[in-house]
Amino acid sequence: MYEKILITGGAGFIGSFLTERLLDCGREVVVLDDFSTGKRENLASVEKNEKLQIFTGDVTTDTALLDKLVSEVDAVIHLAAAVGVELVVDDPVRTISTNVRGSENVFFAASKHHKRLIAASTSEVYGKSEADFFCETDDLHLGSPYNSRWSYACSKLLDEFLLMALCRNAALQGTVVRFFNTVGPRQTGRYGMVLPRFVRAALDGKALRVYGDGEQTRCFCHVRDTVAALMLLLENEKSFGKIYNIGSMELVKIGDLAQKVIAICKSNSAIEKISYDQAYTAGFEDMRHRRPDTTAIRDLTGWKPQYDLTQIIEDIRAYMSRSEKIV
Repeated sequence: MYEKILITGGAGFIGSFLTERLLDCGREVVVLDDFSTGKRENLASVEKNEKLQIFTGDVTTDTALLDKLVSEVDAVIHLAAAVGVELVVDDPVRTISTNVRGSENVFFAASKHHKRLIAASTSEVYGKSEADFFCETDDLHLGSPYNSRWSYACSKLLDEFLLMALCRNAALQGTVVRFFNTVGPRQTGRYGMVLPRFVRAALDGKALRVYGDGEQTRCFCHVRDTVAALMLLLENEKSFGKIYNIGSMELVKIGDLAQKVIAICKSNSAIEKISYDQAYTAGFEDMRHRRPDTTAIRDLTGWKPQYDLTQIIEDIRAYMSRSEKIV
């Protein structure tokens, strides 16, 4: 068992829930976060836990600190990244630099010190494929470099190739996880995440803005289910050198999602359709469908999501309502 774990991006949305879960299990946790998108208040419930250490640092630049922290732990879970469609489109240079250089620093430190490593990737790497289900062994089809939309997917895919090469050549005990729309309390709609954006608008009585025709489909996985998958993979030696999809298979059209959010929030909000050109930039491309094949992780660990879409929306609504009262 890995008793002391470093989480890069540990004050972020997924990282904070993972931190809490590990501490609940009696593990020691070291968080490294630059707090650019993560928030210290995400760790408020555990900040005084004697088994938690929090360091402010950037995995792209604070290499000495990173190397020291990696050397002192048993395992590393690398979640720090530039995320969100709006951030990716607005600042592709930051996206590429953070995701490539930062991951390279983490991976080489883990390899140097012979540490267990789990690295977060994304369903975005499946690119423009029109498959009904996405499997980890599928060929990948990305868009043109003229379109910054694909810079995030490309940067995360390069991370995957590097980790897999280190697993083969340096015996790194590494695993890649591809997240499919992890959602839940604490997630912000600031960078374009659709579900918290919808819930916030519904609670405020504002129009829910659906990009495109609303017929595109997605699956949403509760953050607690994602954390449960990470906990199972962490200790499983059969996952070394492998890639796993983590996500729900409950499919929903984005237009239908907006209606469901309005109903659950008991809102009078309208639905407003916005073209991709209005929302982002001319020529923006989106995937029509994104549904994971989770056979690999289910066969290995028995994992499957426990939260359905209604429960997910209820959790986000309750969290946002509580946050309003606190403020």
